[in-house]
Amino acid sequence: MLEQLLSLVKEQAQGPVVDNPIVPNEQNDAVINAATASIASGLQEEIANGNASQVVGLLGGAGSAPDPQNPVVNRISGNFVDTLLQKFNLDAGTATKIAATLIPSVLGSLVKKTNDPNDNSFNLQSILNSLTGGKAQGLDLSGILGRLAGGGLDKDGDGDVDLQDLMGMLSSGARQQQQQQQQPSSGGLGDMLKNLLG
Repeated sequence: MLEQLLSLVKEQAQGPVVDNPIVPNEQNDAVINAATASIASGLQEEIANGNASQVVGLLGGAGSAPDPQNPVVNRISGNFVDTLLQKFNLDAGTATKIAATLIPSVLGSLVKKTNDPNDNSFNLQSILNSLTGGKAQGLDLSGILGRLAGGGLDKDGDGDVDLQDLMGMLSSGARQQQQQQQQPSSGGLGDMLKNLLG
């Protein structure tokens, strides 16, 4: 998943990063890698923190661009701003502008590709599997999305469609994946993220 995500970030980074005179040309690749790592680790962090339904709802968003005010998008953008400030010594205004342009456009493209039946570069199942150590394997994600979007299964009107156990399983998988990534040479997503961040 990370290689495809990196390609997606490169596609969207031309204006905000590559053509940006404030970002030194020798740092373009490092900024693109940092954006990729911020998105992957940010999505995983959201799931680990119990926001799996928000991530599933965002990625399964029927090809529409995510709302820039979406809390998941905001938190990922905020983390990327922090990386730009700390690692690349950009000023706060520039870092915020880059993140506000790049992160929503990459996530929008990711959502579009994930929901395009003619595009097999991304699918919700494989994204969730890579973020949760395979805990999404065998889940009926289209059924879950229907529940999240429509609430049609909420018979008692309390807003709970009893997806908590399922989302808890995804959160648990993401936390386990994060713990494994802390181990030296854990393989998988953790090593790829470390390579991206140098």
